[in-house]
Amino acid sequence: MDRSMFLSLALASLLVGVVSAGDWNILNQLKGLRSSSSQNGAVVSSGVKTNLKGYCESWRINVEVNNIRNFDVVPQECVSHIEDYMTSSQYKDDVARAVDEVVLHFGSMCCSKNKCDGMDAWIFDIDDTLLSTIPYHKKNGFFGGEKLNSTKFEDWIRKSKAPSVPHMKKLYHEIRERGIKIFLISSRKEYLRSATVDNLIQAGYYGWSNLMLRGLEDEQKEVKQYKSEKRTWLTSLGYRVWGVMGDQWSSFEGCPLPKRTFKLPNSIYYVA
Repeated sequence: MDRSMFLSLALASLLVGVVSAGDWNILNQLKGLRSSSSQNGAVVSSGVKTNLKGYCESWRINVEVNNIRNFDVVPQECVSHIEDYMTSSQYKDDVARAVDEVVLHFGSMCCSKNKCDGMDAWIFDIDDTLLSTIPYHKKNGFFGGEKLNSTKFEDWIRKSKAPSVPHMKKLYHEIRERGIKIFLISSRKEYLRSATVDNLIQAGYYGWSNLMLRGLEDEQKEVKQYKSEKRTWLTSLGYRVWGVMGDQWSSFEGCPLPKRTFKLPNSIYYVA
């Protein structure tokens, strides 16, 4: 076989592989690259048939691994699937597994209560990391099916009734009792400080070193920029950030990078 024929066959093989991979890409539906339809409870996309549960679980997983970004709402056919997951024992188990990994991370840390110099730090997000917004979605029947109404959501926040996320209160206090300083960096607005503090204390969280909320100067910034700037400020003071835990990728993006990041599951909404 001469060289030109070999190259032609190789190129053809590559193109076939690309088309096949594209056929399985769930994002094709969102981009409108190929048609999608529903037949007898199944989703047909690019000629590939899958059941609705499988399709929605694939969508959820792709959100969690940050392949699907910047979505405004959950696909309508998947809202009930997301609700089922976020209110399930599987969600609680997944949070527990993330907590277990944090505890294992402690084993690699040089800081212990007797050795800490006061400059070891840990960062938590608040919504759906320490405090759960699931009761809000249950009451309003959203679970991502509609764009979040910020006015309505802030009215709910002011009631200070959000429960703690499963397993997180125990982890929070285990970190605090190790002598590590806890910093809370949230995208909540500064005018919600009083309600946020009340809710955190009622849910069993206390003893943090600083609670950072978005002031007027931060409101025009993307959340990832705002949180990155707060981490920069902490490290400029000499703090060693051993880990960041949140439910949104925007909690981790940007510099400086912490030693470890731990993401909790949340496919109800996306915050950039």
